[in-house]
Amino acid sequence: MKQDRTLGNRLFDYTNHTLLLLLGIVTVLPFIYITAVSFTSPAEVAKGGFILFPKEFSLAAYRYIFSTSTLLNSLWVSIYITVLGTFINLLLTTLMAYPLSRPYLRGRKYIMLGVLFTMLFSGGMIPTYFVVNSLHLTDTLWSLMIPGAISAFNLIVLKNFFQQIPDGLEDAAKIDGCNDVSILFRIVLPLSLPAMATFALFYSVAHWNSFFSAILYINDSDKWPVQVWLREIVILAQSRIGDTSIEEADIQPLTIRMAVIVFSTLPILMVYPFLQKHFAKGALLGSVKG
Repeated sequence: MKQDRTLGNRLFDYTNHTLLLLLGIVTVLPFIYITAVSFTSPAEVAKGGFILFPKEFSLAAYRYIFSTSTLLNSLWVSIYITVLGTFINLLLTTLMAYPLSRPYLRGRKYIMLGVLFTMLFSGGMIPTYFVVNSLHLTDTLWSLMIPGAISAFNLIVLKNFFQQIPDGLEDAAKIDGCNDVSILFRIVLPLSLPAMATFALFYSVAHWNSFFSAILYINDSDKWPVQVWLREIVILAQSRIGDTSIEEADIQPLTIRMAVIVFSTLPILMVYPFLQKHFAKGALLGSVKG
């Protein structure tokens, strides 16, 4: 049914669409610029100026960053901690959120107060480092996955999501002979796929962008994730980390930096469209109840 729209409503929609369009352009334009510079020839980059579409196409920067095994090794480390770390995050968060969502769990209010306390007060960088070191996790990839295995915020949202699942399903499953573990993995989790997909993306993005933790806990450069290697490239682009047989005139530090940024961002951008549709349904449903 066609609705009558007032002049004010049309002006509001026009203004809203215009602002969203401008916001989208401001958001996308820097990445387009970065991508364009990474494919631009060194001579054109040396001239300076704003490059949105390269006139002289070149893959020199990408040949340079792939000329060393450091990038592929760091990429493997990032993929490893992203996949395994996300699995650990989802497993531990689920195993803690589901019992807390059940009203018959004794002491759950005190446990939730403890969880909220960690959101308000952090142990700090130095105490956390000593805890990780005392557990002999430093200089291991576990130091990038274990300390942040459960996010307090995600735990609360997932607990609230589980609370919205009707109790009748659990009662019916118990009548059929299911225990709590069977109920969780055979009934609750299949109904929670949108929420799980949303938190999988949250956790995976956090692991893929892991930087500060790696700087603190990892000394072996062979265990650096790609973001740390990106930092080295940005700071030390002039030091020629890659293949020294490539002529100096064939590359520019700026194009190298842009190529590494594109390369490190592309994998997570490829994953995002497959999980984006679950965002609103998965995250917002868990935030309705307190």
